Amino acid sequence: MSQDVPIGSSQISLVQLNERSREIFRQIVESYLATGEPLGSRNLSRLISMPLSPASVRNVMQDLEELGLIYAPHTSAGRLPTELGLRFFVDALMQVGELNDKERNAIEGQVAAAGQTVEDVLTQASGLLSGLTRAAGVVLTAKSNVRLKHIEFVRLEPTRALVVLVADDGQVENRIVPLPLGLPSAALVEAGNFLNAHARGRTLAEAKAEMEQALDASRAELDQLTQKIVAAGLASWSGGSSDDRKLIVRGQANLLDDLHALEDLERVRLLFDDLETKRGLADLLGRAEQAEGVRIFIGSENKLFSLSGSSTVMAPYRDGSGRMVGVLGVIGPTRLNYARVIPMVDYTARVVSKLLSG
Repeated sequence: MSQDVPIGSSQISLVQLNERSREIFRQIVESYLATGEPLGSRNLSRLISMPLSPASVRNVMQDLEELGLIYAPHTSAGRLPTELGLRFFVDALMQVGELNDKERNAIEGQVAAAGQTVEDVLTQASGLLSGLTRAAGVVLTAKSNVRLKHIEFVRLEPTRALVVLVADDGQVENRIVPLPLGLPSAALVEAGNFLNAHARGRTLAEAKAEMEQALDASRAELDQLTQKIVAAGLASWSGGSSDDRKLIVRGQANLLDDLHALEDLERVRLLFDDLETKRGLADLLGRAEQAEGVRIFIGSENKLFSLSGSSTVMAPYRDGSGRMVGVLGVIGPTRLNYARVIPMVDYTARVVSKLLSG
């Protein structure tokens, strides 16, 4: 992992912290991750391996505070790590654990037993991560990466039709499109045949590009009404950022298990609101897509959960052709057990990718 963490326009590195500063900082962070409570100088002096008086410990804490790594939540209280301190700890000091064979087998067995559809696999993965980490398991998938199997138009009213999109993983989506007045049923059938011929086996994004080219080349073959239906079908696929994303969240109740104050309750309420409205999901997906492995967003580093001050540990998963088709991971308080959560998220993403490839 990186040894340097940005602080404003400068950098902090392990070189700037001597052995006792590292030891004291590590104890403060590990105590926070375990209990959520601030750690004071008197207790710190008992915990550290080197003989230091509470007064000496306080001097070191002052130095760490000036670096922006810790802060005092209340006057005369102990110290807690800042978001910056947590980031520095995760990147420079933390030892990431390894999963044992039993844990790997459990993840593989539970995810693989979910069933054959992609949604079954992803739902199981989300619930599994929630159970393993005692946080909320989350899976975010890009619907636009699902490959199409069949498209059909079903007339609802004289001027409205239902476009039925069937994906190769069994998912079905329905969207309403307007119809020109007086459109004959034959035009709907012709439009469906045209779309199936050019879109089957492609993702929505690929199909849209292919269809637009095919439509330009086939204008002489299709009458004007059919052209309008094909164009309406294409337009319905564009969607918005929220429409193109599917969010699966399991284990939200875990976030209520360990509340220390009213501020925590407000944080969780804001987090639930963020999840419900799917605010900023495209941003999260895009940032995770740029990474090969696990991405860790602590507090305000992730716009999606900046208000709730939550942490997310996410990893991309891929299809058989190696394309990133979504991200999965956990969302919880900033005092997640990162050393345990990171390898679990990473391995679950690998298992899901393997199943989707198969």
